[in-house]
Amino acid sequence: MTDRLRQLLVALAAALLAACASAPQPAAAPEGPSDFRARVQATTATGHMAAAANPLAAEAGREILRAGGSAVDAAIAMQMVLTLVEPQSSGIGGGAFLLHFDGRRVQSFDGRETAPAAADENLFLVDGKPMTFYAAAVGGRAVGAPGVLRVLEAAHRQHGRLPWARLFEPAIRLAEDGFALSPRLHTLLNNEKHLRNDPAARVYFYESDGAPKAIGTRLRNPALAATLRAIAAGGAEAFYRGEIAADIVRAVQSHPNRGLLAESDLAGYQPRERPPVCTDYRRWRVCGMGPPSSGGIAVAQMLGILAQRNIAAAPPAAVEGSAQPQAEAVHLFSEAGRLAFADRNVYVADPDFVPVDWMALVEPRYLADRAQRIGPRSMGRAEPGVPAGYRIAGAADESQRGATSHLSVVDGFGNAVAMTTSIEDAFGARLMVCGFLLNNQLTDFSFAPAAGGRPIANRVQGGKRPRSSMAPTLLFDRESGALLAALGSPGGAQIINYVARTLVALLDWNLDIQTAIAMPNFGSRNGPTEVEQGRIGAAVIEQLRARGHEVREVPMTSGIQGIVRVRLPDGRGAWAGGADPRREGVALGD
Repeated sequence: MTDRLRQLLVALAAALLAACASAPQPAAAPEGPSDFRARVQATTATGHMAAAANPLAAEAGREILRAGGSAVDAAIAMQMVLTLVEPQSSGIGGGAFLLHFDGRRVQSFDGRETAPAAADENLFLVDGKPMTFYAAAVGGRAVGAPGVLRVLEAAHRQHGRLPWARLFEPAIRLAEDGFALSPRLHTLLNNEKHLRNDPAARVYFYESDGAPKAIGTRLRNPALAATLRAIAAGGAEAFYRGEIAADIVRAVQSHPNRGLLAESDLAGYQPRERPPVCTDYRRWRVCGMGPPSSGGIAVAQMLGILAQRNIAAAPPAAVEGSAQPQAEAVHLFSEAGRLAFADRNVYVADPDFVPVDWMALVEPRYLADRAQRIGPRSMGRAEPGVPAGYRIAGAADESQRGATSHLSVVDGFGNAVAMTTSIEDAFGARLMVCGFLLNNQLTDFSFAPAAGGRPIANRVQGGKRPRSSMAPTLLFDRESGALLAALGSPGGAQIINYVARTLVALLDWNLDIQTAIAMPNFGSRNGPTEVEQGRIGAAVIEQLRARGHEVREVPMTSGIQGIVRVRLPDGRGAWAGGADPRREGVALGD
């Protein structure tokens, strides 16, 4: 490619990016913050460990591990419990991306939802204009065919050690006996404006006057228990065909905001096993999720760019028990994020519909060239690059929403799982069916099909999977191949920055896993430089503004769950588990 042609392509991409940026962008409020649990401590174990966003889910994972289950077995049990106790974030009505390591190879399982066959690029247009976010998200219109159960079943067939039905027992017990409504769930229910309109959800979550049930109220969900019993006995097929499938479609199609999901969409859903995105970072090997997720690519790009800029030379300072970042580190990290998000928004979509050459996007020479664009002042807004041999896939799309969950597991047999799972916005489509909530995942597509006269790669198409930012990650020693960590986070498009920041804290700044998770969040999604509200010092913010950053203090409620290999004082190897103090999660092990 000639320099002149490269310049023309970059100019075209920039023009398309500007055109899309000027168009109305659908937006959703981020999931609300929680009280910061400042005294969360890391957990260590020599045998196995499970880390999840809710203690009851982590306990279910540990129960299965103690019974001789594999990492996949524990992940299944944890997801079923999360369906019950963290319904705002994930569940069997949604989708998931799962990374698995069996001691020899990394596998990447895609359980992302698919658009109904009848859907097209006009799904979110009214009179030719994009709908507002909640007009699209609430009801049946944005419901995609869920993928969680099919993808977990596929992973279990390869790596399960316990019977499928055994893995549902913890969630069925909790659904029948009840669990205490947590402070976080109570707060989210109180702030939620649409869930009360669903009759089943109103009866389950709210009092007769519309107030959320009190903290500590025992919630019993016999409908979900019955659903889980059917799936435990009949496999995922019991969900995708028959009465449960019919109930899902009836709810989607009978809602005033009618959706197109049909029983044939559910019956035909298939997970995909895709190549993981594995790249080198200094002396480590980092493996993430590839398209249709942008998470693995963007994290790899950020690390590859930062490898050229020596962010290790700007370690955080210890301030009042917290690791506080330097302005130089926030600057470098945010600029790397701008460059990665500029590429993400143009190139990444469902690879079954749009060619995505992720290897070109993470090629070291390309990233070294991208790193040269970082100067002493903020670039403000980055233009997408043009990797060698690539062409612009389409116009830019900056949809970036979501409420999600993450779990990490290591078992005693050398296996590990990092799984990020979601129903998209908090409480999904606000449709409760058979005891669980349905996703609104189709709003992760671009609402507009084109910009600047060119199609958007992430536009709606029948059977297509919307682009995601989920970034489950496995970390290895480059030389020995030994597994060193499993981690990930919820948080919509901010997931990419949460995961990359945690990796930098672990690898460049040598922080322990709990300190790395708990340190303040920061980064850029190729817009303002975002810093976690109330947790970054005023001096750092002032220094960033002096460098040309538009700084915004915003809630950045990550939910990182990480498990890292460590060495105990007596020389034994062990696992250290960290849980994000911004949410309710814990790591448990033996």
